[in-house]
Amino acid sequence: QLSCLLKMVTQNGIPKDLDSYPQDLLLFLSPSDYAATGNCTQFFTRVGKANVDVLPREAPRRQQLLLEALECLRVPGTEIRAEDAEVLGWLLCDLAGEHIRSSGGTLLKALSRCGSFLPEQGEAIRDVLSSGNTTLGPPAAWSAFTLSQLGRLIPVLDHSILQQIPK
Repeated sequence: QLSCLLKMVTQNGIPKDLDSYPQDLLLFLSPSDYAATGNCTQFFTRVGKANVDVLPREAPRRQQLLLEALECLRVPGTEIRAEDAEVLGWLLCDLAGEHIRSSGGTLLKALSRCGSFLPEQGEAIRDVLSSGNTTLGPPAAWSAFTLSQLGRLIPVLDHSILQQIPK
């Protein structure tokens, strides 16, 4: 439906008031098309707030959006800065494990909003949490409050981390 709506909206060119349309519509538009009304950072900020679950996780379009976003933000390697994480929004949920590891604790809060993780992402999250080099500190220093901050990251914790948490 969104794809059809986009065709209707853009049949006479990209409208100047594109930001007044639903954000989910942008999932089917390319950043270069959006350039007529704004810049790529603005585009991906809006895409990052859209419901990316409209596209299946394996969808080539969803993967392409993430790659284009990283290119737009000029992410030089695999480390994502906090300000870039804010722009990426839900697209962070598709980052590879190497991005999660390289970014350390920077992404944890944003990743805690993701619904599920691929095995490599879960492993990377465990590595970051186990290192203790986050604002949460090492698992041995965690409290009930810390666990509440982890939110949806709790299911990725394994036995080696859980046994370190004080009772």
